Formats: sequence, C-alpha cells, structure tokens
Amino acid sequence: MSEPIRILIVDDHPLVREGLRQVLAGPEFEVVGEAGNASDAVAGVTSASPHVVVLDINLPGENGIVVAAQLRSRYPEVRILMLSVHDHHEYVLESARAGAHGYLRKDSLPEALREAIRTVRSGRTAFSPTHSSGGPVPPVVTAAGQRLELLTRRERDVLIGVASGQLNKEIAASLGLSVRTVESYRESLMRKLGIANAAGLTRFAIEANVLGRQGP
Repeated sequence: MSEPIRILIVDDHPLVREGLRQVLAGPEFEVVGEAGNASDAVAGVTSASPHVVVLDINLPGENGIVVAAQLRSRYPEVRILMLSVHDHHEYVLESARAGAHGYLRKDSLPEALREAIRTVRSGRTAFSPTHSSGGPVPPVVTAAGQRLELLTRRERDVLIGVASGQLNKEIAASLGLSVRTVESYRESLMRKLGIANAAGLTRFAIEANVLGRQGP
C-alpha cells in the first residue's frame, strides 16, 4: 500500500478545519496538523513535514497568499492548495504568482478537494475554481493569456526559449540574433510581465500554455 498523502490544514475557523478533517478521513490521506494563522502554518510545516498544505486565503494578519510565498521560499518541496470563498481572477493569479499549485473554492464538492490534493501531490497543478456565473473557467490560464498579448512575437520566442531551459546564447543561436539582443528582449518581457527571474518566466509560460501554442 502506498504512503498516505500527509496534509496540513490551515484555516482560522475550527469548524472548517474539523469539516476538512472529516472529508479527508480514510487511508489515502493523513491530516498531520492544523493551523489557524500564518506563524502556526510555518511552524506546522516545520514540525509535521506535510506533502500538501491546504491553505485558506483569508487568514488573520498575513493572508494566505503571503503565507504561500513564504512556504514556497522555505519549503520548495511542499505542495500548496489554496482554499477560498472567492473566485476572482485576481486571487487565483496572485496565488499562482506566490507559488501555489492549486486553487479551489470552499463550496466545491468533497471529491473535488480530494482530487485536487491528489493532483498537486502528483506534481501537477489544480487551478479550477467556478466563476460566479456558475460555469467553470480557467482564470489563471485566461489571465496569463491576456498578459501574453502584451508581448511582441520576438519576446514570445525568447520566453519559449527561457521556459525550455535554454541559455541566452542558445536562444540567440536558434533565433539568429545576438546575445545582447536576446538579453534586451528578455529584460523587456520581464518588465511587461512584472516577473523578476527565469523561474517566474517558466511558471508564466506554463500558465499561458506558451509551449503548446508556438504557431503564429
């Protein structure tokens, strides 16, 4: 039998934490701790070594998005699933920027939570909230796709190279450009997207499905 998925629940409402425990009862999951605020969340990850943190976006003091960024910086191996009553695109996008691996509304079905946990634990992402109109939408991809429209064709080409793990000189050779020109394009696209490093560019490229849409 495979090892159960170790889960830390972070929510400031005890009743919500208890409800999540009941939803996750069974041999597939193991709730290894609970926390009700940012500092307890960080301490809980340190002491309990969870595979997945189910993290409420609305916490007292520092919100869940800030906590997600802190956890990703200190514990990059831990997977983070945001849980929220909100379905605004901005919240989803900010969660992705902070390094979260998934985002789920609190009114989702119990099986949706269990499946989202399985998904992020497996190394994939689970951004699939429901829009207030009632229909499912992919807000992270949509928002990233809109930002992608800010880039020129050459900036997109450079983004694809970065996301593919190429060095500037390799990108330059493949596009027939000078290294300095590639550096300029890279600086420009980072400025337009508000992203400061290659890891952020790679994450954005995945969100925008850049590698899967390399045509005109």
